[in-house]
Amino acid sequence: MNLHNKTLIVTGVASGIGAELARLARFQGATVIGVDRHAPQLTLDGFFQADLGDPASIDALVTRLPARVDGLCNIAGVPGTAPVQTVAEVNYLGLRHLTQALLPRMPAGGSIVNVASVLGAQWPQRLELHKALAATHSFEAGQQWLAVNPVEQASCYQYFKEALIVWSFQQSQGWFRDHSVRINCVAPGPVFTPILGDFVSMLGPERVAADNQRMTRPALADEVAAVIAFLCSDAARWVNGVNLPVDGGLAATYV
Repeated sequence: MNLHNKTLIVTGVASGIGAELARLARFQGATVIGVDRHAPQLTLDGFFQADLGDPASIDALVTRLPARVDGLCNIAGVPGTAPVQTVAEVNYLGLRHLTQALLPRMPAGGSIVNVASVLGAQWPQRLELHKALAATHSFEAGQQWLAVNPVEQASCYQYFKEALIVWSFQQSQGWFRDHSVRINCVAPGPVFTPILGDFVSMLGPERVAADNQRMTRPALADEVAAVIAFLCSDAARWVNGVNLPVDGGLAATYV
């Protein structure tokens, strides 16, 4: 498995999973263009600052990105301790806006990987709502739909990870058929990243204690990054439309 001659866009590149993916992908031969609100402390082939919750900032970013993009890794996100509107705009609406803008630049064999979460596993319970949100085809239309169908603060992180999984599933068949571009999700459990503490606060002590009994430890960021790199490689050329848990088996313990 390698990423030679591939250009990857990695959002959330300044820390955590994004930084580990950038290091690994460059080692495997990729040209890596990073995107983040904060300047990274690692070597990249290019870097742009952008607010991925702002469609105008995303549009300006797109004009500066390469004409050919072989892989888009949507890793940037905010925890559920952020305001609901911010979670919606960064974790779903902005991600979708960027992905739709870059799809025409992706050649046959291109790959899109979205970072979901083990917390998105309950998407079937709200499938019709997520399909309705997915049917809004612009950032602004999505905002309008959410204004009429508000999401509670306590469940906003899970809700938009569920929505991301459903949207990714919906796009996967058509984009693969019409563009030969694959779209997949990875669903990490807890990961040792700078926002791990936010997740502890978000989930509460009872859920954290229960999960601690079900797992050996949180993942290391590079353990998730390696799976994303695989999905961007030609070794995964027939993997499309999946939501792959990368959680040390945590999700399986709830069966």
